[in-house]
Amino acid sequence: MNTATLRTKRVLVPTVAAVAVLGIGGTVWATTASADGTVDGAERDRVAAAAVEAVGSGEAVDVETSDDPGEAYEVEVRLPDGGEVDVALDSDLGVVAQDRDDDRDDRDDDSDDVRDDRDDRDADDRVLSAEERTAAGDAALEAVGGGTVLDVEASDDRGEAYEVEVRATDGTEWDVELDADLTVLDKRADR
Repeated sequence: MNTATLRTKRVLVPTVAAVAVLGIGGTVWATTASADGTVDGAERDRVAAAAVEAVGSGEAVDVETSDDPGEAYEVEVRLPDGGEVDVALDSDLGVVAQDRDDDRDDRDDDSDDVRDDRDDRDADDRVLSAEERTAAGDAALEAVGGGTVLDVEASDDRGEAYEVEVRATDGTEWDVELDADLTVLDKRADR
């Protein structure tokens, strides 16, 4: 048996099949994703443009594929003011989530955050009472089966009241989103 020919067929057949599937719609997108998930070429340009448009301005500094459910891409957009926004997009380039990376203390920050034009624009600046922190933390711990509460914040997303970070007893870190009645709206393991 000629193993060199067999190896060539193992590489060539899936490659041809992928090109055929991508070409069905009349447009072939040149997707080059490295082993670490970084997207390059024309696909990077297309995804980056969608993320920048969603944020309103800035420059896409990192475009990667996503392995999170419902997400195809994760894009880091640097804003003109130096801040950064993480944008998650689905396969049709629809926005799944936006999150401004801001390691500054919100209480000492008088600058305008980049957010949607929604009624609850500054909800995350609300200071939580000790009772709210405890109740939200307990609800998040119950949702992940126990562990340690790392952080509790007011949410700025419509319909969400609290964002809680929890380290489960197995060491996994979770982001848990709760509504005002402490009902779990979403929980995601950090990767």
